[in-house]
Amino acid sequence: MKLPKSLFLFILIFLMPIMLYSQEIPNISIPVIPGVRAAKNGQEASMSLMLILLVSFLSLAPALIMMITSYTKIIIVLDFIRRALALQNMPPNQVLFSLGLFLTFYIMAPTIKEFNESALQPYLEGNKMSTPQFLQKAIVPFRKFMIKQIGKDGAKEIALFVKLAGKNLQDIKSIEDIDTYILIPAFMLSEMKKAFIIGILIFIPFIVIDLVVASTLMSMGMIMLPPAMISLPFKIILFILVDGWHLITYNLVQSYM
Repeated sequence: MKLPKSLFLFILIFLMPIMLYSQEIPNISIPVIPGVRAAKNGQEASMSLMLILLVSFLSLAPALIMMITSYTKIIIVLDFIRRALALQNMPPNQVLFSLGLFLTFYIMAPTIKEFNESALQPYLEGNKMSTPQFLQKAIVPFRKFMIKQIGKDGAKEIALFVKLAGKNLQDIKSIEDIDTYILIPAFMLSEMKKAFIIGILIFIPFIVIDLVVASTLMSMGMIMLPPAMISLPFKIILFILVDGWHLITYNLVQSYM
């Protein structure tokens, strides 16, 4: 008689510990890392904890950059430019990401400076600030930045996440009273909405060029000739003549001032 598969698995799992413990387990030596020792005092222990926090922060840095800085809006706008010009991989992704990152650092420089002076330096000095106090003070400059950028245009986004959080909007007297976990997604939605509005304005002149080129080719009977191939040089020439990169960079930076 054959045993059912479920019964066979049950017996195997039940007998596995017995089979393991019945055998002699050899002594396994744990390798020793040279130069590493236990902390002798509280200061060394705090430095070790700070190092762990730093490594954790670096692992979360990409997500934090996208959540509480201007990076999301900038990279979306830069990608819209490439799509409006009908350029697939030019400029490459690495170039766009690097440009967006450095523009983000430039825009966020006052906020980072305030964060460094009010939270980071007092925390690194030792006994002036505890870790919970550091976390509370560290988010304040970024909250100011997000609140300033949301403004009145982001009221719908804030109302959406306040409602999803199960809170009453009437209980919130000012935007400063909003919790950070509500403020961050509202800020991100607001940034994406502004980026798409800029993207529409970028697309309009290039769509006009496509329509003119397509109409011209149609009137000349050149149906088999792809309009995108002919309109691409005209798009690039227009973008160069108006100094497109300068205009986009200038307006992006000015939108945060």
